[in-house]
Amino acid sequence: MDHADIIIVGTGHGGAQAAIALRQNGHEGTIAMVGRERVAPYERPPLSKEYLAREKPFERLYIRPPAFWQDKNVDLRLGHPVVEIDAMRKVITLGDDSQMSYRKLIWATGGDARRLSCPGSDLDGVFTVRNKPDSDRIMAALDAGAQKAVVVGGGYIGLEAAAVLRKLGREVTVLEALPRVLARVAGQELSEFYQAEHRAQGVDVRLETKLESIVGEDGKVTGVLLESGETIPADLVIAGIGIVPSVGPLIAAGASGANGVDVDEVCRTTLEDIHAIGDCAAHANAYAEGAVIRVESVQNANDMATTTAKSIMGDKQPYKAFPWFWSNQYDLKLQTAGLSISYDQTVLRGDPADRKFSVIYLKEGRIIALDCVNNTKDYVQGRKLIEAGISPDPAALADTEILLKSLL
Repeated sequence: MDHADIIIVGTGHGGAQAAIALRQNGHEGTIAMVGRERVAPYERPPLSKEYLAREKPFERLYIRPPAFWQDKNVDLRLGHPVVEIDAMRKVITLGDDSQMSYRKLIWATGGDARRLSCPGSDLDGVFTVRNKPDSDRIMAALDAGAQKAVVVGGGYIGLEAAAVLRKLGREVTVLEALPRVLARVAGQELSEFYQAEHRAQGVDVRLETKLESIVGEDGKVTGVLLESGETIPADLVIAGIGIVPSVGPLIAAGASGANGVDVDEVCRTTLEDIHAIGDCAAHANAYAEGAVIRVESVQNANDMATTTAKSIMGDKQPYKAFPWFWSNQYDLKLQTAGLSISYDQTVLRGDPADRKFSVIYLKEGRIIALDCVNNTKDYVQGRKLIEAGISPDPAALADTEILLKSLL
């Protein structure tokens, strides 16, 4: 049986950073990185942005050049999903029935794109956007002549894909079941701005609209049927409806977890010598007032990886990294600082008509998050206010003549 001192399951941002951080923190033993995909670790955010738009070739998405992993003596086991964990024996079983033993295991598998479950969801022409093959299949459909696209879901992935498709000249309809886009992650002001922006760009944004089924002919998509009875013609459907944490083998092995897998302050699961990081790891987050949540971001995956590597090497520092996110749509750069999930007040700073503004989120008077559109200065200064736990006058926050840093 093959053995590695540390096995990392998953080749995304978290897995790659875990291997890098282990070497940076002095680990000299063997490291194996095991993953389902057949390519070296690469960046995921561009898949719904620059890569899908063909503005950035795949070679520029590598987190490190492929030769880097050999130089750092990291054994890449690509194209090998982990299907079972024997936590007592410290053995994993791969999809080809081969097995590997470990001293420490880091689970960094993220999640799988949530798929549509309605009738017709298995037709040719229905896609998700989670990995390179997903984006490649969409690009192939576009090359084959797909002109009319329906995007199901008005979250960031769906809106980013819609923006790219419009830039490529396709007809695009976005279906959102809730009363506004970005409803789960942003306030009313930001939702209204992005709804108006996409409509101005020619996207047909349908709110409070639910899908009944996907219709087709000869196994291919021809449209989507709404609950209202209307059929929207389509030859390409993209589901942007979130992810399902990829933790099956961990839970089957006895790890605790309901929404993902539970981890402690240094990313340890309830199974001995098994850590979990990134999108799949449910943790008590300091910026969510200690609530146990999953954070789906590159920042979270990278910082959890570093926390885990240091913990394995004996430096057990609790995970308290500052959360941040970004989204690019058309010529709009959105930067988010903090977590707005429990806000009770918003302050609009600037005029959305200028395409440069910020939405500031407060709870009991304290700043907990900012959404900054084309406004890097507010983002940089505002995150310091969050970290400091500041409760400034809302009128001062709204005044763009007052620099946020002056409120510290």
